[in-house]
Amino acid sequence: MAAVLLSAQVFDDAATTIEIVSEKPGDAAAREALLDRAMGPGRKRKSSEKLRRNRLPAEGLSLVARDGEGALLGTVRLWHVQAGVGRDGRAVDALLLGPLAVDPRAEGRGIGSALMREAVKRAAERGHGAVLLVGDAPYYARFGFSAEKTGSLVMPGPFERSRFLALELVDGWLDGACGLLTASGAPAH
Repeated sequence: MAAVLLSAQVFDDAATTIEIVSEKPGDAAAREALLDRAMGPGRKRKSSEKLRRNRLPAEGLSLVARDGEGALLGTVRLWHVQAGVGRDGRAVDALLLGPLAVDPRAEGRGIGSALMREAVKRAAERGHGAVLLVGDAPYYARFGFSAEKTGSLVMPGPFERSRFLALELVDGWLDGACGLLTASGAPAH
């Protein structure tokens, strides 16, 4: 069973088993419907959406949570970006996480946390140096994210400075990084 072999984390609650697995091409419609339910109609106007628009997510870093019947309950994707330039004047490669969303009917079951932990683990295993996101600082702090390394970086468009967070997967990866985040992932066809 491919889903079980791809499953990175499985946990039980009173009602069902949840699996965290790699997203499949056929998940697109269910993912978009889930994002609409969880984030509302304004989700495509966010600054981070500008970095994702017309790009493919980073290979192997699109995950979904499914219940025992295969229904999509959560999603997270990571995207290639350049986090300004470093002290040496070269672009600093990083990942942008988002959106992370859980179906409102399944909130409070640890699905978002499981998706986050698996996404960060897979990014580290693939040799990425840092993950950036715009989100609720108290929520993401439990995964190691903070605003400490984003003070000299800016998003393309309006963003709340206190919500612009980073997690270094390699110590010092973002040291000296400054400037505008730009999309660097493969273009979508």
